[in-house]
Amino acid sequence: MKNICDWNNCAEEGNYKAPKERDNSKNFRLLCLKHVKEFNKKWNYFSGMNDQQIIEFLKSDITWHKPTQSFGSSDNFFKILWNDALKDEMDKIKYNNDFNHMNKFKFNNYDIKAFSILGVDVAQKWEKVQEKFKKLVKKFHPDKNSGNKKFEEKLKIITLAYTQLKNTYREKIDG
Repeated sequence: MKNICDWNNCAEEGNYKAPKERDNSKNFRLLCLKHVKEFNKKWNYFSGMNDQQIIEFLKSDITWHKPTQSFGSSDNFFKILWNDALKDEMDKIKYNNDFNHMNKFKFNNYDIKAFSILGVDVAQKWEKVQEKFKKLVKKFHPDKNSGNKKFEEKLKIITLAYTQLKNTYREKIDG
């Protein structure tokens, strides 16, 4: 069964989809090649929208019109991980500023990998680990990098590494 072109009095076969005018839904009409070309020359998706509506549409188009979570969203995985990392109870513990005694402890593979991710030497003083973490956070924070997912993923890994070392240092000092 042939589809007839949905143009005024056209008897050609309609093989090409075209949106129904002023209808942003998935509804379409079938047109012949000649009329779909004519339609496309005149089609303006933003017809009838004011400047603000167009700007909002373009902003939403960046995320494929899907809702996104802001960094500050309470159920954002990254924020939960971040807040956990910032709950640094190491500052509450009064201990010797010199961590030379840490060298006698053995660090597991996860600790060694975490030191590597943060770019600090194994058994580094805790203050140096914190200092490096803060620098990396400033460098890779999503707000500093226009929300780029690549940087967000990198910061997640850095935060996990920091959390690993925080827990290890806490165990070594408390234990």
